[in-house]
Amino acid sequence: MRTPVVPPDVIDLGRDHGARSLESSPMRPSGWLVLFLVLVVATLGLGGDHVFPAPKPLPGPPEDAPRVIVGMGDSTMSGEGAGDYERGTDGEKGDWCHRSPNASINQVRLPDVTRAYNLACSGAPSAQVGLGKVKQYTEKSQSEQLARIATRNRVVAIAVASGANDDPAFSHVLNSCVQAWVGKERPCSATIGPQWERRIDRMIPKLTKALRDIQTVMRNAGYQRGDYQLVVQSYAAPVGPDVARDLQDLSGCPLLSTDLRWVEKDAVPVLTAGVRTAAARAGVRFLDLSRAGVGREACSSERDPDREWFRRLAVQWTDLQHDDRATHALQESFHPNAAGHKEFGECLTEFLATTDRAGACLPAKDGNLHAAASPD
Repeated sequence: MRTPVVPPDVIDLGRDHGARSLESSPMRPSGWLVLFLVLVVATLGLGGDHVFPAPKPLPGPPEDAPRVIVGMGDSTMSGEGAGDYERGTDGEKGDWCHRSPNASINQVRLPDVTRAYNLACSGAPSAQVGLGKVKQYTEKSQSEQLARIATRNRVVAIAVASGANDDPAFSHVLNSCVQAWVGKERPCSATIGPQWERRIDRMIPKLTKALRDIQTVMRNAGYQRGDYQLVVQSYAAPVGPDVARDLQDLSGCPLLSTDLRWVEKDAVPVLTAGVRTAAARAGVRFLDLSRAGVGREACSSERDPDREWFRRLAVQWTDLQHDDRATHALQESFHPNAAGHKEFGECLTEFLATTDRAGACLPAKDGNLHAAASPD
């Protein structure tokens, strides 16, 4: 007997019921399918008036926010020595941060960057650069100030100069060198030299923390590591052994010859190595300025002082007439002048245009500073 052929429009729904035609008996949906449809209807809403919650915006500034750069740190970045200090930072209400429009961060030129923010403050320790409650001349954490800038603007680069005001206390060291010339102390190379490396070693973790705090601020603002550049720069020697003979006194650079050699040949290189180590630990870029002032130090040119990139012993005589300003009358001494800040800023511009992890600002045949690759 031949097995009957089942028409193609018949579906077997089970052995108990046999085959039924879809036309004569529509199939009922299974239980799980009904439950699924109920859930979909409940979620979507058949009335058409259900409002979906808007997705939460990602943190960070809008894509069309202004592109800016930021300078952070101490006097080397604030513009100490460059003059024309911003109102509110030249002693007003106790604020001596001495931020200058001539500071190196304001000399940086990058494509599509509309503004430079200078948060640096003269004399600032790394603890005030990072997060925390440490203040410098009435100003609170520079990293906290950065947080506001980073959410309203698109920060593409941050340049940091910090560490010298921690355990090294470099400005106080130079004061000790001057006191030694006067005859009130032994040579600073003899009194401070033996402990200098230990001072730098104690500085390294403090500077590393400040750099990591900056990274934390940027991460919390929605930035990825590749969205911005973070560069920490070292310090240039403001004086050297080739001082003009007639300027090695109170009219220029009152330091003993042995101390002049120590500052340029020992103190600054060891400080530079410490800053480089902190940069490596934090995983940020490093720019070496230790040789940037060679031949352009304070008192290096007797006939043409405009060739120098650093202030000589500088006294604001009018400040000596006011008790609240007298203690800051020498504050500009041995800091980069406006010409020096210009050169540092142009070198930083060149370095930011590269992908080198480490670089150095070196004098070239044209008489200016240029960025060169340097080993990590």
